[in-house]
Amino acid sequence: MSAIRGGKPEGMNAVPGAGARGEASAATAPAAGIAELGTEFERSRASYGADALIACDRLVRIYAAEGVEVQALQGLDLLIAEGELTAVVGASGSGKSTLMNILAGLDAPTAGSVRVAGHDLAAMTANDRVGYRRSTVGFVWQQTARNLLPYLTAQQNVVMPMRFSGIPRRERGGRARDLLEMLSVGHCADRRPAQLSGGEQQRTAIATALANQPRVLLADEPTGELDSATARDVFGALQSVNASLGVTVLIVTHDPAVSEQVRRTIAIRDGRTATETLRHATADQEGNATQHAVEYAVLDRAGRLQLPREMVEPLGMRDRVRLQAEPDHIGVWPDDSRPPAGRSPDAGPSRDAGPSRDAGPSPAEGSA
Repeated sequence: MSAIRGGKPEGMNAVPGAGARGEASAATAPAAGIAELGTEFERSRASYGADALIACDRLVRIYAAEGVEVQALQGLDLLIAEGELTAVVGASGSGKSTLMNILAGLDAPTAGSVRVAGHDLAAMTANDRVGYRRSTVGFVWQQTARNLLPYLTAQQNVVMPMRFSGIPRRERGGRARDLLEMLSVGHCADRRPAQLSGGEQQRTAIATALANQPRVLLADEPTGELDSATARDVFGALQSVNASLGVTVLIVTHDPAVSEQVRRTIAIRDGRTATETLRHATADQEGNATQHAVEYAVLDRAGRLQLPREMVEPLGMRDRVRLQAEPDHIGVWPDDSRPPAGRSPDAGPSRDAGPSRDAGPSPAEGSA
């Protein structure tokens, strides 16, 4: 039997530094775990919206004025596919204009990421942003005076962005004429903005925004200063360029006549995407077309959603709610309410007691 010396059996080969390596391994284990989490997070960010033309990932924008911070965007997620014609709606102060300014390269996010046509807007320098606005996005403002130079004709306004991009003169003139004709303002080519109607000015502004063949056209309330008939013409022009040129169009609007004519309407509330309305057309046996619209709450990447105030306030929901998993839906209960007779949120799922799929959630359950 071997003797024990210094805590090790005699004859056992000691490995120099084994204890130190063991301590080092224990010390680096947490660091390795953190590194793996970081790698997983970066992989998740890279894969999110990989096929989208516009991808906003937990986008945050904070403004500071006189010592007061205002969060205009609070972790907004948004995906827009190439070729979409989409409307963005929301109350004043909801963050929709801030979103548009960031997508246009006119503002920078405070946190999160935003990619447009392969450009990482959060990592751009000032010079990068100039090139981005010149080649990748076009912008149409609500105020017609911001879209056109008053001392230039309609054609000269359309030509101007191409001059800055170094496009040859012969090509500039032909493309300007083609765009004006496409937007039904070819007859206005030699007129200055003051000689144009409001609708003609906005259609000329759209032509100017498309001069450098951008992949994205952003329009901030383009029909806000127009009467209903003229607004229909301008929106028709946006539909036309979306269909014929394949440019992706994102419109901020308060006009229901506009938002109800696009396939997808995104509502922003309190700096986050809150709901999406998807529309599709169906035809009956006689061939009569009918529009169907379905509104969805948006579930973000962290599993959060915003319940509409008009649903939660009548039920007295505030601070906390109780969730109950059902076979085909999730019940949402006020934390101090009593469930309907014969039903308890503590009980297991009950298909018989639950609301039918056709009827939808009962008023006592809120929405999820």
